[in-house]
Amino acid sequence: MTSVPNRTLNNGVEIPQLGFGVFQVEDAQTTTAVTAALEAGYRSIDTAAVYGNEEGVGRALAASDIPREELFITTKLWNADQGHDATLRAFDVSLDKLGLDHVDLYLIHWPTPARDLYTDTWRALEKLASDGRARAIGVSNFQPAHLTRILEQAGVVPAVNQVELHPYLQQREPRAFHEAHGIATEAWSPLAQGALLKDDALTAIAARHGKSPAQVVLAWHLSIGNIVIPKSVTPARIRENLDVFDITLTDEDIDTISALDRGTRTGPDPDTLN
Repeated sequence: MTSVPNRTLNNGVEIPQLGFGVFQVEDAQTTTAVTAALEAGYRSIDTAAVYGNEEGVGRALAASDIPREELFITTKLWNADQGHDATLRAFDVSLDKLGLDHVDLYLIHWPTPARDLYTDTWRALEKLASDGRARAIGVSNFQPAHLTRILEQAGVVPAVNQVELHPYLQQREPRAFHEAHGIATEAWSPLAQGALLKDDALTAIAARHGKSPAQVVLAWHLSIGNIVIPKSVTPARIRENLDVFDITLTDEDIDTISALDRGTRTGPDPDTLN
C-alpha cells in the first residue's frame, strides 16, 4: 500500500496530494471503485452533488474499517443550489447521502458569474467552516477575477481552487494567483480525460522512466505542487495511478511537458457556464 504525502492548506488542515475522483462514475459502480481505491491506499475521495454518487461513496466509507480521521472527503455544491440559505440546505443533503457528520473540504462547484450568487454562497461556506461541519472550504473552476471578489468581500481565503489542469491546459495565470494568495491548486481532469496519453512526447518520457504516460503526467502534477484527483474504475489502473512517487522527472522532462500547453479544455469555460 502506497503512502501519499500531504499538503498543508492555508488553515492548517492537511490534504493528501493525490486523491481519487469519481466524476462520471455511476452510483452503483462508485462503491466498488472507492472500495478498491481505499484498499490500494488512497485516503482522499472527491465527489460532488451533481455527480449523483455521494451515496455510493458513503456506502464504501461505511463498509471500510479505516478510521474517519484518516480519510479526507471532498464534495461540491451544485450551481442550482447557490445562495446562502440554499447552500446550507444542499450541504445537509450531501452530508446525509455521504453518511457523515462533517466533510473535510466543501467547494463551490462553479462560479456561474451571470447569476452573481457566489459571494453569498461563500458566506454560507464560511458558516459551515466556523461550525466545524467543513474542515476546509474552497472553490472550483474560479478564475482570478472571481477569486478577487471573494478575497475583497469575504473573511476567509479559499483553501483550494479545483480547476481543469493538465499538460494541454497548464493554467499558469491561475496557479500564480493561487500561490500569491495561499490557495492550493487542485487539478481535475489531470489526464485530459485520456486525450494526452498517446502524445509522442509523453510516451517517450514514459519509456525512459519505465512508466506509463498517465504515471508521468501525474508525476508532473506532483512536481509542480498540484493536488491531483485521477479517476478510474479499473482496479489495476487505480493502483497504477498511485504508483508514481518513485518518478523523478528531469529538468528536460519538465521543459518538454511545459511546451505541450495548448490552452485547450475538455470541460466548460468558467466565464460562460451558468
